[in-house]
Amino acid sequence: MPKARNVQATRKRRKRLLNRAKGYFGNKSRLYRYAKDAVEHAGVYAYRDRRKKKSEFRKLWIVRINAACRAEGIAYSRFINGLAKAGIELDRKALSQLAIEDAAAFKALVAKVKEQA
Repeated sequence: MPKARNVQATRKRRKRLLNRAKGYFGNKSRLYRYAKDAVEHAGVYAYRDRRKKKSEFRKLWIVRINAACRAEGIAYSRFINGLAKAGIELDRKALSQLAIEDAAAFKALVAKVKEQA
């Protein structure tokens, strides 16, 4: 008697993986053997970069705040230190948004920080 195989399950599993590999270059989107590796690597990168994205955005906010501070004649580190001394608790994301969208409010914050010094 021949060996029993669950062909439907195997085909479904392979089709699901090939669908996840759509858009990949060359054999990685067409052949199961190569698509499997490509999808696995993609998952690793996605997992790593979901965590890395947070630090990337923080760096961006700091660069934006620093640029706005320098335009007002104060260094970023002195600005952040002055905010802490003044008891102003705004995170870097909010400060970055202020610097971009509401320059007048950011100038007022810089003025308060300069009073503290």
